Amino acid sequence: MNIYKIIIAAEKCILFFIALFTVFSVGAEMWTVIQNGKITLTDLLLMFIYAEVLGMVAAFYQYRKIPITLPIFIAITALCRLMILQGKGISTVDLIYEGGAVLLLAISTLIIQYGLSLNKDSDEH
Repeated sequence: MNIYKIIIAAEKCILFFIALFTVFSVGAEMWTVIQNGKITLTDLLLMFIYAEVLGMVAAFYQYRKIPITLPIFIAITALCRLMILQGKGISTVDLIYEGGAVLLLAISTLIIQYGLSLNKDSDEH
């Protein structure tokens, strides 16, 4: 067995455990929400992050690659969740930095998508 096959097997094993742990975490989060009797925006954003992680694993198995925009969406969601969790106690400067990071990530997604569409257009000609 060559090293490439070992690395591919390890990669598939790690992705399996990522998916398994993500599903377990979603279940634990849902259980917490049920016990608390209320759903907050941060709970929804956390579950959305879990759904994006599962989507990333599924995309890898389907296409053998992970679209670069999926981790960027996860980062945007995580930053927004952080901003909400910090609440009114966050300093103005931190809020500007975190908002700027969200803006940069959103712009980078637009640039990537624009670049991909240009690449597809040039391949068709």
